[in-house]
Amino acid sequence: MTGPDVATKRRRGNRCAAFAGDSKGATAVEFALVAAPFLALIIALIQTFLVFFAQELLESVVRQSSRLLLTGQVKDQAMTQAAFKQKVCDQVVIFFTCSGLMVDVQVANSWSTADTAMPTLTFDSKGAVTNTWQFNPGDVGDIVVLRVMYVWPVVLGPLGFNLSNLSDGNRQIMASAAFQNEP
Repeated sequence: MTGPDVATKRRRGNRCAAFAGDSKGATAVEFALVAAPFLALIIALIQTFLVFFAQELLESVVRQSSRLLLTGQVKDQAMTQAAFKQKVCDQVVIFFTCSGLMVDVQVANSWSTADTAMPTLTFDSKGAVTNTWQFNPGDVGDIVVLRVMYVWPVVLGPLGFNLSNLSDGNRQIMASAAFQNEP
């Protein structure tokens, strides 16, 4: 080997040793390794919070709306299905669109036959819900079931975190109340 080749190899060796021994960029490298999982966790937490908050808001709205049925106000005012849905919608000023709310009011023959389960939604080719909902506020002493549903848009989270329960990647949330109409 000639003189310049040996000197070049020595400089390269010194540079590698200097780079390996330098800790000035260690913080940046460590942050790069931790940042992706940390951001994934933050996104998952925010999404979970939003879904649970929306569910709790829907529960609160059903509690308040069922009072209109329970006390006979819906029957006394001869409210239509659209008018009652608007009353429900007036209570959810944030997080929901009125057009996305689905309100189902049914009379049950007995407590054991009261249907409070989450219904299976059917969709048309454009993704709109095609289910037909009942509106029967019942008479005095009737057992009434109020169900309010909403299709909540879910963003797929990082690392496979997914809160959807519908085939289109959204989440169906529902709140229900079963009660006996007052005299």
